[in-house]
Amino acid sequence: MANLPNSPAAGVALSLSLACAAASQASAAPQQTRAAPRPNVIVLLADDMRAGTIRALGHPELITPNLDALAEAGVAFTRAYNMGGLTGAVCMPSRAMLMTGRTMFGLDGNGQTINKQHTLLGEVFAKNGYATHGIGKWHNGTASFNRSFAGGAEILFGGMTYNQFEIPLAHYDKTGKYDKFEWARDRRQVCDHVYSNRHSAEIFADAAVDFIKSNEAASRPFFMYVAFTTPHDPRQVPQKYYAMYDGKDAAKLPKNFLPEHPFDNGHMTGRDERLLGWPRGKRAVRAEIRDYYATISHLDAQVGRIIEALKKSGQYENTIIVFSADNGLAVGQHGLMGKQSLYEHSIGIPMIWAGPGIAKNAKSEARCYLMDVYPTLCEKLGFTIPSSVQTESFAKTLANPARAHRGGMYFAFRQFQRAYSDGKYKLIEYNVKNTRTTQLFEITADPLEMENLAGKPEYAGKVKTMRDHLLAARPAGDEKMDFWKGFAF
Repeated sequence: MANLPNSPAAGVALSLSLACAAASQASAAPQQTRAAPRPNVIVLLADDMRAGTIRALGHPELITPNLDALAEAGVAFTRAYNMGGLTGAVCMPSRAMLMTGRTMFGLDGNGQTINKQHTLLGEVFAKNGYATHGIGKWHNGTASFNRSFAGGAEILFGGMTYNQFEIPLAHYDKTGKYDKFEWARDRRQVCDHVYSNRHSAEIFADAAVDFIKSNEAASRPFFMYVAFTTPHDPRQVPQKYYAMYDGKDAAKLPKNFLPEHPFDNGHMTGRDERLLGWPRGKRAVRAEIRDYYATISHLDAQVGRIIEALKKSGQYENTIIVFSADNGLAVGQHGLMGKQSLYEHSIGIPMIWAGPGIAKNAKSEARCYLMDVYPTLCEKLGFTIPSSVQTESFAKTLANPARAHRGGMYFAFRQFQRAYSDGKYKLIEYNVKNTRTTQLFEITADPLEMENLAGKPEYAGKVKTMRDHLLAARPAGDEKMDFWKGFAF
């Protein structure tokens, strides 16, 4: 008997028919793909590493295979900068700017401590469900470390170390009881432990590898910050790294080498400048350069260890790696040794990004500040950028390296120096002991800043224009600085 539309048999047949149709439609429809897990983030920060001191970025004298590979895997920014500093310890405000996304004029006490109203980068990651882990140098007060990280290891509170093979470090303390470490005159007397015969960069890399292998790193996305203390002096490394640069042409003098700086820039006898006497001897400067390169190669090896551990963990393809530095270093250029100037060698820093959604084997001339890393990570990961952040994201440049980022850029050092760069020209103004000095460089044609154009009549108009830009770009708070007293344009 035929099935009637309202009979039980008809209902079963109809159900089977609908089920078959649904199955047929499902097989024809595109398969739903599971969303990729949120990427991990590792920020690796060198100390006193100048822009370009990577073989793949045009410095053939250097031996940096791991950083070369990282550059090939991502985007290398060839015109990245630190904004400067209002203290001789430039690394302190530099790191505070990175961790807060604020300008140097928006910091408390040059970044010695972090204002509680300023949201730290690690806090943003924690708010978004990330494990946060800090390793190495932390130069911005002990209270802010625990605000930034829920875990950590091998922490160097304060500034530099005086022996890379005997380094005083603190254990992570979730209660934040680090008062005894902060600004102690001799941290070796108050630290948790002192390593002997173990290099600082190797210790920090060990701690990073241990975290990558940990259950914490495997269980949820993580943000790990590793702050090295090299290639800052003392430039001590195992002997095999010095041997890499023993050839007569391995550590050439830079073309802009000078025995002495031609005028008082306001910081002529700071700590870094006293590393060598005056006038600077060519042989002594070459020895410093050789040690600087050797220390960079040793650091490169530690970066390689961290990346290799990441690959072995299976998380490399889903990790954003940012490599950069707090500031540059002169090492003989312009007669200077340190980073306390606004020349390209002192404000220029390396910056490499690699990971998901980032272009590969690309160089970008987009100009950016180190402090722009903060909002860039936020935009890249879809985080809300905190209202306390003052800087600009270049996330779109990561996918399109040809895309420009910043136009004019402003730089400052203490009460003595101010600079403005439009990308082609850079004006540096000095106000030292009521003496004013002006420099104008065409940095695209003269990247080593060897020809001062400011005194040439044909550039008088350009000097005036650049001074107007300098004033217009002056960040809020700078107008109160002593630099501007009695300084008329």
